[in-house]
Amino acid sequence: MSIYLDNAATSWPKPESVIQAMKKYNDQIGCNPGRSGHHLSVEAGRLLYNTREIISNLFGVSDPLRIAFTSNVTHALNIVILGLLKPGDHVITTSLEHNSVMRPLRELELRKVELSVIDCSKSGEFNPDLIHKHIKSNTKLIIATHASNVTGTILPIAEIGKIAYEYGIPFCVDSAQTAGILDIDVDKSHIDILCFTGHKGLFGPMGTGGLYIKKDLEKSIRPLMFGGTGSRSEYEIQPDFMPDKYESGTLNMIGIAGLYAGVKFINETGINEIHQKENALLKKFLDGISEIKNVTIFAPEKIENQVAVAAFNIEELSPSDTSFYLDENYGILTRPGLHCAPSAHKTIGTFPQGTNRISFGYFNTNEDVDAAVKAIHELSDQKSKGL
Repeated sequence: MSIYLDNAATSWPKPESVIQAMKKYNDQIGCNPGRSGHHLSVEAGRLLYNTREIISNLFGVSDPLRIAFTSNVTHALNIVILGLLKPGDHVITTSLEHNSVMRPLRELELRKVELSVIDCSKSGEFNPDLIHKHIKSNTKLIIATHASNVTGTILPIAEIGKIAYEYGIPFCVDSAQTAGILDIDVDKSHIDILCFTGHKGLFGPMGTGGLYIKKDLEKSIRPLMFGGTGSRSEYEIQPDFMPDKYESGTLNMIGIAGLYAGVKFINETGINEIHQKENALLKKFLDGISEIKNVTIFAPEKIENQVAVAAFNIEELSPSDTSFYLDENYGILTRPGLHCAPSAHKTIGTFPQGTNRISFGYFNTNEDVDAAVKAIHELSDQKSKGL
């Protein structure tokens, strides 16, 4: 049986309640919310609102209608980046960003949007004080990941948010690696826009995600798509209010049913319990491989500044070969390469070969860690002996 250690890509397995919620929706409801007048459409609409509500409570959002659903966090980030910025504007980000942030920003550079990328340290730490010298009169957005998908480093979003607030600049957070794992309060951290995905720490299925936008800021963010929303159907122009402005077309309601169940599981389990268990597994793993010769670990200095993502390399063994051998010989599933974050790998000095990444989830066990450490130890020994 395989040992799944790729939770930073997609959490798996899902809680059984998630699977059952999706099956129930398919078997008992199965229709569009807000598009019809029959009782099943009303039931779908109720579930949709309840999911907005449970997610808004998770993030400290007072109004559930400030939550708009998307197909994933990349979709949400593109709405924000492409919808807010225009030629002549300036945006600030960090060198740890995923391509879901960097690629739309680089595209906008071609459209005369100015970009400042602030370097993080070799271990991935970010100094928020560096933001001050990059702010300009035309700075219209500060955008940062909450935690790196390469090193697991947690960025100080509260401090970044405070700086953005002082300058009156909208602050957008990519919570792909932290939603459902770390406490997030949009008001306390001065987060104006929060982008999240459903299929990772929220335990939902693929094809789910969304964004929170602070009241009135949506007036400055153009939709990425236009079309039917089930509201204001008498007009041929897009609604200008949340969440309808960003929800054209039929939503992935069966996925949203699963997402609701995933967040409910988090509430019942406790977000701190989830984080503590995952980081206990991370600590056990890092302690285990830190004494293995020929193994290099890429991580922040303190494990408290890290989510359960571990990047490492075995000397003279490529990340792809390491991942292949772990899978083929030990049934351990990992993620090699650049992890769609070349800038982050340039920051930690692992570009272009990348690293091998192990990422733990709530359903992993100490036995999984022991198996991974043993396998890496054996691979290192074999390599040092020229086998």
